[in-house]
Amino acid sequence: MDFHSFNLHEDVLTGIDSMGYNKPTPVQEQAIPLILEQKDLIACAQTGTGKTAAYLLPLIDRISHGGYEHTSTLILVPTRELAKQIDEQVEGFGYFASVSSIAIYGGNKGDDWEQQKRALTTGADIIIATPGRLLSHMAMGYVKLDQLNHLVLDEADKMLDMGFMDDLIKIISQLPKQRQTLLFSATMPRKIRDLAQQILQQPAEVNLAISKPAEGIDQRLYLTYDNQKLPLLEHLLRELDVQSMIIFTSRKSNVTPIVRSLKKMNFTAEGISSDMTQDEREKALQGFKNKQYQIVVATDILSRGIDIDSLSHVVNFDMPQDAEDYVHRVGRTARAASTGMAITFVNEKDMYRVQKVERLIERELPKLALPDDFGPGPAYDPTRRDGGSARHRGGNKPGSGSKGDRHRSKHHRGPKPGAAPRPDGAQPKQEGSERPIKLAGQPGAEGEKKSGNRNRNRNRNRNRNKNREQGSSPASSTPATPQSNS
Repeated sequence: MDFHSFNLHEDVLTGIDSMGYNKPTPVQEQAIPLILEQKDLIACAQTGTGKTAAYLLPLIDRISHGGYEHTSTLILVPTRELAKQIDEQVEGFGYFASVSSIAIYGGNKGDDWEQQKRALTTGADIIIATPGRLLSHMAMGYVKLDQLNHLVLDEADKMLDMGFMDDLIKIISQLPKQRQTLLFSATMPRKIRDLAQQILQQPAEVNLAISKPAEGIDQRLYLTYDNQKLPLLEHLLRELDVQSMIIFTSRKSNVTPIVRSLKKMNFTAEGISSDMTQDEREKALQGFKNKQYQIVVATDILSRGIDIDSLSHVVNFDMPQDAEDYVHRVGRTARAASTGMAITFVNEKDMYRVQKVERLIERELPKLALPDDFGPGPAYDPTRRDGGSARHRGGNKPGSGSKGDRHRSKHHRGPKPGAAPRPDGAQPKQEGSERPIKLAGQPGAEGEKKSGNRNRNRNRNRNRNKNREQGSSPASSTPATPQSNS
């Protein structure tokens, strides 16, 4: 099968040829005919399968010959990078079809807002937008979507994970009910099914199972405590022949410390996170593509929908929260029948996630030993979760035992090898399962120490005052439950 079999118009076929597309992918084979028939569609296909072209080609074909005099198509996406990339693809595919588009996203300078306002006011055939930014423009009253013909939700699962559900519902509630709606998602959890039931009408379905990582990927796991990760990363970088590498972290607060450490190791590196302006992110991404940087450190903003190929290495500085995200991350290397290496650091709190990945990719991942001079890492225990396995918690069932018992079992297991104990016994605030990394000499350590002493003294005084108020006698009262510092 080739693209001519879809009966697309000649100007669109010329655009396809100019973009270097020769043969449709499986998702394009299944989705394009259904979209041309104007059916609603729910499609599950992972990043890298050609799903963007699967909906752009039939929509551009319809727009270029539909005689529309209004904005006919809205594409909602989770990130600025994806919006910009889709806009560029519309420009390529639609160059000979005279289809116009505008990317609407935040994080820009003030004059970019005015440019977006002018484009929305004068009208464009296709609007590609992040939900929050589009809502800001819609609130001003000049966005006209009352005649919209086509709505696309791309990376729908990612948008919901990022908290855009309410924004999506607000936007969709202001669109015409008679429209074609296309929902594309890399995964199909229950929340996506629920959303599809609300906004789609008798949809056709295309479901391509998440493919396993390419055979050419050398996948490796290291069981490591958090304080061992940066030394291990440096050790591996000295040993490996790194041509180009992405280091993924689930916390944007980790990006800058890792980049700073890499530069101290004399590696060329740059970071990309949502805290950066759009100009900074684009400059960093372009610099990496142009080989100005050997390594880029990024959050999951780069794991989906971004066109970066030919990576020699991918490092998961922490274990992805979802098994599907692992596939997206490591799939950045060993593309187009090449080879590559994917290295994942797994701390003691994330071991249970390993089994989820192994079930998804249907293979066991090798757990490699740390270098000899590193000392022991955590023992592999896939039944252990954030707070430790049952035996680490004292064997009590959930909810059993006193508050004091739970406090003692939680905070008095002893420090991890190589890690200094926290003076207040408090557990760090968690986001996902990874705490922000602290480097030697980094500001804040002394402040935490003083704060811990203050908390400990405050709790000691609180308990002393409580005992005075109760007026307990040795014969009648039970000991007061220790106050938790957590």
